[in-house]
Amino acid sequence: MKVIVDNKIPFIREAIGQIADEVVYLPGKAFTPEAVRDADALIIRTRTLCNRQLLEGSRVRFIATATIGFDHIDTEYCRQAGIGWTNAPGCNSASVAQYLQSTLLLLQQHRPDRPLAGLTLGIVGAGNVGSKVAEVGKRLGMKVLLNDLPREEREGHDGFASLAQLAAECDVISFHVPLYKEGKYKTLHLADAAFFGSLQRRPVIINTSRGEVIETGALLRALDSGQIADAVIDVWENEPDINLELLGKVFIGTPHIAGYSADGKANATRMSLDALCRFFHLTAQYAIEPPQPATPVITASSLTEAALQMYDPRRDCDALRQHPELFEQLRGDYPLRRERRAFTLVTPQQYQLF
Repeated sequence: MKVIVDNKIPFIREAIGQIADEVVYLPGKAFTPEAVRDADALIIRTRTLCNRQLLEGSRVRFIATATIGFDHIDTEYCRQAGIGWTNAPGCNSASVAQYLQSTLLLLQQHRPDRPLAGLTLGIVGAGNVGSKVAEVGKRLGMKVLLNDLPREEREGHDGFASLAQLAAECDVISFHVPLYKEGKYKTLHLADAAFFGSLQRRPVIINTSRGEVIETGALLRALDSGQIADAVIDVWENEPDINLELLGKVFIGTPHIAGYSADGKANATRMSLDALCRFFHLTAQYAIEPPQPATPVITASSLTEAALQMYDPRRDCDALRQHPELFEQLRGDYPLRRERRAFTLVTPQQYQLF
C-alpha cells in the first residue's frame, strides 16, 4: 500500500512505517494529480484541496485529513468516486480552549476595569471546540450563552440562544463553527456588516474557526467605528495573504495556530492512522505521544501567570506582526506547545486550568 503524507504532520513517520509499504512525504500544496495517481491513500491538512481535479484517474481509495475542518475535501465527488474520507473531530479542542483561556486572561490584564467574572461570553458553534471553550468561560466566572442552530434543531431550544441575543447581551463573542458556503447552516460571512451593526455592548470578537466566517471589510469598519471593543483573530480570509491592516489593529493576531498544541497534533495524527487502519482492515501497534516541554514544572502566584507560562499567544502574535510574509512557515514550523496535562503546577493554591 502506498500512502502520501503531508510533510508537516508530526509524530507519524515511525507509526506509518508499520502500516504502509511505501510512504511519500510532500508539502501540502505539492499534492498534484501526477503525484497521487498511484497512491492508495492520502493523509493531508487544510492546504491540500481534494477534488475531482486532483483525484480523477487515481487509485486513491481513502483520504484522512488531520484537521477538524473538512471544507478542503469535495465530499460529494468522493462519494461519487467511491473514495472514503475522514476528519479528526475534536482533535484540537483542548488546544483551542487553551488559546482562548490565555487570550481571555490577557484581555482581563489589558482591561482590569472589566474583570472576566461577570462578563457574558457568547459562543457561536457549540461542538467539540465550543463546548470546551464554554467550560473555560464558566471557570473564569463568565456567564455563557451558546448559539448552535444544528444542535438546537436536534436537541430543542433549551440551553441555546439566538445570534440576536448574543448581539444584545455579550461582552465577548467567539466563533467556533465549520465553514459552510451555502445551505441551511451557511456560515460564510456570518459576521457581516449587519451583524456588527446589531451589537449592543461593544464586545470583543474572537475567531478561531475559519477566516471566511467573518467578512474582513466589515470587521475593519467595526473596529474603526467602535462597534466592537477589540478583536482576536487566528484565522483569516485569503490565507496566507492576510489583510495587514487588520493584523495591525487586532488585540491578538496569530497564524492559524490556535489548535496547534503538540497534544492536538498528536491526537489528529493518531485519529488519522486509526481511521486508515480501519478502512484497510489493518492491525498495527503504535503509540503517538508528543515530547515533554522544556520546563515541565510551573511555579506561579496567580491563574494568569500560570496560564501564560504554559502558553502566551503574544509570542505568536509578535512573530506574525514582524514577518507576516512568513505566515505559512510560522504555521508549518510551529514550535512545541503542550497543554495542561504536561505540566506540574506549583502554586500557593491549586488553580483550575484547562
